[in-house]
Amino acid sequence: MLVLSLFAKKVNSLPLFQATKHNLRIYMSEKKIESELCRCAWLDTSKPDYVKYHDDEWGEPVYDDQKLFEFLTLESAQAGLSWYTILKRRQGYRDAFANFDVHIVSKFTQDKVEELMLNSAIIRNRGKINAAINNAKLFIDIQQEFGSFSDYMWSFVNHKTIVNEYKNLSDYPATSPESDLWSKDLKKRGFKFVGSTICYAHMQACGMVNDHSLQCYKRKQIIDKYQQG
Repeated sequence: MLVLSLFAKKVNSLPLFQATKHNLRIYMSEKKIESELCRCAWLDTSKPDYVKYHDDEWGEPVYDDQKLFEFLTLESAQAGLSWYTILKRRQGYRDAFANFDVHIVSKFTQDKVEELMLNSAIIRNRGKINAAINNAKLFIDIQQEFGSFSDYMWSFVNHKTIVNEYKNLSDYPATSPESDLWSKDLKKRGFKFVGSTICYAHMQACGMVNDHSLQCYKRKQIIDKYQQG
């Protein structure tokens, strides 16, 4: 027992062991802080992937057209479903839709549609799959007209994030005057599955509106990061 005790003391004194214990303490401290952060009331914090999406993406302004096409396609696929249902299939959609390369998706044939209808990694809804292809073609038209889809999309909020002040779940609207106008214009151009509710969800996800609740730590973080006001 004396030998084991001396061995344990020697191991505990080793620099590598001490560094490992130090790193472990830091890691546990960070995890504790993370778990104690106040987040939006709508978030199911029991789902780590959902928490990561909320913390890393939701409400962060997006200007990259490929990412915007991804969100537009995923939001359209969400129609009638929960966002988490789509979020769980996000990688499946990336694989199925050429990582959301709009030029490739715009050239998908009906044979490709039939292939996608057998793909269990996505929502196998023929109307939504066809809508994604249709929307890809129109997405390119907008890029050609405005220089980028981003410039076109952000024009509906005068190229500046709308910072809202919501506290309770009941405060959140399903649509807004801006989403109504944008939805109307998209539909006029021939886009499918782009009702005002879908458009507002897209606006929330892509940071056109900052809808993090007043209590949520991300609200101020995004305001400070992008100098919103």
